[in-house]
Amino acid sequence: MDRRLAAVPPAAPPAETPTSLVRRARKIDRVLAETYPDAGCELDFANAFELLVVTVLSAQTTDRRVNAVRPTLFAAYPDPATMAAADRTALETIVGPLGFFRAKTESLLKLSAALVERYDGQVPGRLDDLVTLPGVGRKTANVVLGNSFDVPGITVDTHFGRLVRRFGWTEETDPVKVEHAVGALFPRRDWTMLSHHVIWHGRRRCHAKKPACGACPLARWCPSFGEGPTDPVAAAALVKTQGPA
Repeated sequence: MDRRLAAVPPAAPPAETPTSLVRRARKIDRVLAETYPDAGCELDFANAFELLVVTVLSAQTTDRRVNAVRPTLFAAYPDPATMAAADRTALETIVGPLGFFRAKTESLLKLSAALVERYDGQVPGRLDDLVTLPGVGRKTANVVLGNSFDVPGITVDTHFGRLVRRFGWTEETDPVKVEHAVGALFPRRDWTMLSHHVIWHGRRRCHAKKPACGACPLARWCPSFGEGPTDPVAAAALVKTQGPA
């Protein structure tokens, strides 16, 4: 056999068309919906104000830790007016277990004061208004809109960004560009639940350092299959039944 011919690498697979990308992305979401039928917001909340506050507090900590301090926090400060008037030291004591307690206390005081001063103590239901509040970016705003106001939104947290790049849905790294790129692949009505599906998968199987590839229901549609263990037994050991502690 001609060695020159043997050295020629196989032809690269054809590039994915925009239509096939949409079909694959929506198939992945359908499988995730079947895999995580209970997917939803893992932060506990009773109203839009509580969700706004606990989402701000969830930065650089886990939802479970935020959920643990929530009852004490809202028993003491049930609305923006009482939280805006809170004693700083007392508020710091409550949020202390979450880390970065001074910065988080400052955010809550400013956020609550802004709600009282600008919106008569009510959480606004528009993204353009929410992102003007201290400590509130598009990610937090979309969490609140999607889960308290039924306004579709895509929540680009670290899990979501990591997974959509692994899925080959986008190569973007800027959260706003990721939001727009992924949003173009799905009907707007699906955005909020899509976010929950992807985030749940990121917390339970598609881990940052060692994804459970061999126990992943998306294996046949994921171009990143093999980044983690492909052996079913080894991969199953990595699967978590709930979000991080």
